[in-house]
Amino acid sequence: MGNVHTYLQNLVDQKELPGAVLHVQHHGKTVFHKAFGHYIDRYQQTCPATTNTKFDLASLTKVMATLPSILWLLEHTSLELDQNIQTYLKDYQHPDVTIWHALTHTAGLPADLEPPVKRGEKRDILKQINQTTVASELGKKVQYSDIGMILLGKVIEEMSGMDLPTFTTNHLYKPWGLTETAFNPPSRDNTASTEWHSDHYIQGDVHDEKALLLGGASGSAGLFSTARDVAKFGHYFLFPDSQDVLSDAVIKRARTHVIGNRGLGFEVWSGHGAPLSCGRRWSEGSFGHTGFTGTSLWIDPEEELIVTFLTNVGHYGRQHNMKQIRPHLHSLISTTLTKGETF
Repeated sequence: MGNVHTYLQNLVDQKELPGAVLHVQHHGKTVFHKAFGHYIDRYQQTCPATTNTKFDLASLTKVMATLPSILWLLEHTSLELDQNIQTYLKDYQHPDVTIWHALTHTAGLPADLEPPVKRGEKRDILKQINQTTVASELGKKVQYSDIGMILLGKVIEEMSGMDLPTFTTNHLYKPWGLTETAFNPPSRDNTASTEWHSDHYIQGDVHDEKALLLGGASGSAGLFSTARDVAKFGHYFLFPDSQDVLSDAVIKRARTHVIGNRGLGFEVWSGHGAPLSCGRRWSEGSFGHTGFTGTSLWIDPEEELIVTFLTNVGHYGRQHNMKQIRPHLHSLISTTLTKGETF
């Protein structure tokens, strides 16, 4: 299969990927951290990707912002997972949908709004979300949904009295030392551009259209970070006793399989069903998440392996091979470590 470095460089050379940063931690030590390729900034200048480049994490926001915020509130306030979302959001029309349903994607909510939000469009999406129909029996079936996570973002704000960026910065990222992680990054420089829109590449503004309408921060998308910071977050969830923001017990609960290859927020490999984006070689109990912009974090507790893979694959458009690239890369990493080969 060739080594990891060669594989990623070939993807860039073949224009399968514009830019990428891969960070691999094994047994608590960083064994690989390199950048590949480039991005074109908002002034249409070509910039090399570096290990300090920030990426739009897209749906990694769900597990790096929304999930730990809910867990923090669970431990420090009266919030409970079996409470109805309507307890906190009075305009939400479904009284039986709970925080647990939204975290496990078993609320029967659709993946997205219909019609999908277009960039630059003016819509009251919170009103539409509050009126969205629940399509399946609660708690029985996994149906991945941005909408449930957006609702949880609003629950966090209502419960804490802070907006989501302020809450996550003060209660999570500062105490965790995640200095490169934030919503609405203060500087667009050294931030990988995503998609072409109108007359420029989107750089430093959230790619997700719903999050953009919500001010750049939502429970579903909006977070920016470096591979180094994402890996540090992964380290805390693999080794919960290495931090003191959340208890060991609540972190282990979040990463434990619940239903349909999902835990609380995370995807969790149960050993059954279609393989996840970490590929077939990863251990049962491996957990992680992906993002639409081409990002992912996967953690294998049995092997003490953390793989952070951040790309701006949408730079070339929405037709790409990331669904094949991710499992191949993660299998290659697993094989490389097993055989003791070089990256």
